[in-house]
Amino acid sequence: MSTLPAGYRAVDVPESRRDHLLEVDTWAFPGALTDDQVRALPVPLTWERTRGVEAPDGELVASHASYPFSRFPVPGARIPVSGLTWVGVHPGHRRRGLLRSMITEHVSRSLARGEAVSALFAAEAPIYGRFGYGLAARDLRLRIPRGAALRDVPGAEGVRVRVERLDPSRHGALLHEIHGAVERPGWATRETEALRETFLADPEPLRDGAESVRVLLAERDGRTVGYALFRRRAAWEVPGPRGTVRVREVVAPDPAVARALWGVLLDLDLTATVETGMLAPDDAITHLLVDLRGAEPRTTDNLWVRVLDVPAALAARRYAAPVDVVLEVTDALVAGNQGRWHLQGGPDGAQVRRTEAAPQLALDVRELGAAYLGGSSLTSLAGAGLVRELEPGTLAPAATALGWPDAPVCSWVF
Repeated sequence: MSTLPAGYRAVDVPESRRDHLLEVDTWAFPGALTDDQVRALPVPLTWERTRGVEAPDGELVASHASYPFSRFPVPGARIPVSGLTWVGVHPGHRRRGLLRSMITEHVSRSLARGEAVSALFAAEAPIYGRFGYGLAARDLRLRIPRGAALRDVPGAEGVRVRVERLDPSRHGALLHEIHGAVERPGWATRETEALRETFLADPEPLRDGAESVRVLLAERDGRTVGYALFRRRAAWEVPGPRGTVRVREVVAPDPAVARALWGVLLDLDLTATVETGMLAPDDAITHLLVDLRGAEPRTTDNLWVRVLDVPAALAARRYAAPVDVVLEVTDALVAGNQGRWHLQGGPDGAQVRRTEAAPQLALDVRELGAAYLGGSSLTSLAGAGLVRELEPGTLAPAATALGWPDAPVCSWVF
């Protein structure tokens, strides 16, 4: 366990200390909101999983928490995952080991709860790799011109799309059900009431001059089967209206629904551009667009994954092809993960056990996390010198097995 400096101590942060937590958070993550506006926002935390660090005078100067994702999708399965969040240190108390102590505690408490994997969104990309988190998913952002040509999809004409103002009391349960049915790796479900409430909240200070959230409801045979959340921001220039559609989330279970939803989003009056939120790199829109280049595609990091319990995590997921390989894993933070592990499995399951056999691949737990959701290939990691093939001919089959047909992504930041 990483120790804190003399006088500092780790503490629970109950809801009664909400204002203290918000004070730490606003110091760690500066913004334009007033203190009153910050206090008026909903807080999505699970309080019994919220921890902090007090300075010698009792001031709360650091915090971290985790979300209980009990049904987090990984390749071929759903498993408990600890969603690390709200990690922050007051700028007056940095460089004293507080972050390392909190990460160490997070790992220990997650393992005690039986969570073999942790995931997070990184505010700063360089930070979490040194604690064993690997970049496991990327997301795609697009800036699509209004009226961009889409390919036709059979059945799209049979999907009715309704446009409404978002009403959490009326739409919340339905949207949660549709979102939670997606099996894509990394697609974390907003499982707690606090998370669902916060995600659908639409406070005016956070709209950045745009309208309140609207929802597209895709219906087929009288049943809602998909949706899109968006808002418009008006703008006028000499040639005429140049408004922007900001797409927050699109959930479409099949090509016809995707075509119907995007067809509406790309043809809203008084707008010129559609800006997307976090899409999977292989989202349907990348193929529906006749001119993807015209949408100015760019990718950025999405989920970072930390394998906390190597044998439990590797045995929990499924594999795209048969795999039989001995991995030599290094882990500077969790001693129990270090050593040689014999992974045998395939599409129907896997088993992992310690072995004294000669290792065939060598990698750090960080790279194991990067490959865990099937989004980062072991071969690409090896190309950067981060995975070593110790026995010729073992890298490519293992990389194929750990891959997955659907690119991982999380559609919202937690």
